[in-house]
Amino acid sequence: MKKDSLLYDYFTKYAAGPRWTMHAGSLEVIDQVVVIPAYAEKEHIFTTLASLATNSDESLKKTLVLCVINNRKETPVTDKDNNRQTIDILSALISRRPFGKVRETEDLMSAIRKISERPVRIAYIDASSPGLETPEGTGGVGMARKIGMDTALRVLKNSVNEPRLIISLDADTIVRPDYLTSVRTAMSSRKAQSGIVSYEHLMPADETGKRAICLYEIFLRYWVLGLKYARSPFAFHSIGSTIVATADAYLAVRGMNRREAGEDFYFLNKLAKIGPICRIQETVVYPSARVSTRVPFGTGAAVGKISGDESFGHDLYDPRVFFILKKWIDLMQQSFCLSEKQILDMARNIDPGLESFLTFRGFLSVWPKIRRNVKDQKACERQFHGWFDGFETLKLVNYLTREFYPRVSMNSALEDILEMSDMKYPGSFSAGDIPKMEDAVSILNFLRSQT
Repeated sequence: MKKDSLLYDYFTKYAAGPRWTMHAGSLEVIDQVVVIPAYAEKEHIFTTLASLATNSDESLKKTLVLCVINNRKETPVTDKDNNRQTIDILSALISRRPFGKVRETEDLMSAIRKISERPVRIAYIDASSPGLETPEGTGGVGMARKIGMDTALRVLKNSVNEPRLIISLDADTIVRPDYLTSVRTAMSSRKAQSGIVSYEHLMPADETGKRAICLYEIFLRYWVLGLKYARSPFAFHSIGSTIVATADAYLAVRGMNRREAGEDFYFLNKLAKIGPICRIQETVVYPSARVSTRVPFGTGAAVGKISGDESFGHDLYDPRVFFILKKWIDLMQQSFCLSEKQILDMARNIDPGLESFLTFRGFLSVWPKIRRNVKDQKACERQFHGWFDGFETLKLVNYLTREFYPRVSMNSALEDILEMSDMKYPGSFSAGDIPKMEDAVSILNFLRSQT
């Protein structure tokens, strides 16, 4: 862990605050903390905890699983009751109390039994009860994740074993028995500061839901494939249940943000600026694909829209925007001796839309500031990507899409980006704009192997 003064500075200036207390057993010999935000998740969180319980005794004994049960003051009473019941069960599991007669489903009781039979070290934070609710303005999943991660940072302060990991998971995400070991081994062997775990959304039983999650996950993986083709340092998935960071990295980027949605994207965007994001492929997490309206975007919202509207979510970014992005990144790899005007002229030769975007984003004033602070090309690239980061990349792609290159059909986009990337898809694309169900599954499985 870095110097105590940095920790003190973080907790006094950037932490979530002292209002929330962790309820836990012994905190001795903990080298990693799994943080799980939960809002009215009684029917799911114990299944997730039961999947964690299948991990090895050795891994479980040095891992704290911290659940952040949260809601705002104005949350519906039914959701508050759900949270209270979740806290009661977690409290009983921590103290190893018998449950007695409880009216719960057999699936839930089975999950609780599996947890209680294993050496899972559970803790919880009550951000739900009266007086402890999360703030109205910033009280979403980002705030809940931050409360948990800030607490994890405190827990790991006294650990002497590297790496000290803060692992982000969701209450409706299943993990494999090798999850904890694989994550730790990957982060340790690669000396990584941050990482993302491979994921595969669970497939719903109904055909409409299955089709919706297939198309949505294809969209996610197409985005990463396009960034990978462009050789962007931000070519990684941004899903909350896949994120891993060392305690030092968490401290270096001043922690998780308080956003209600998109908190994972912004957090990873900061982490990518201090070092490469490690791709952890040795294990897989399985997020839920259930419909949700809790946040304006994300898996639940997207699946709901695709399920309810056959025309939604079937078009993808025109591959030409990734070609422009690639040429732009290539140009900036040899930019150290170029002036801002020379760069804009070369950007115009790549595409007039790129030049207009850069002008609109103030590149003429940005570039001189970058150049003044660097001594060589390597430092220049690092500073450039500090400005032209994942968020700025998304802005460029959306600008080019809105003004010059509208989205194209899924089949057309996939065929083109795979050809541009020199990837040989073993299957074939069906006629029409949208893959048939069996083709969509095949395409998704291929993209999973590549991204």
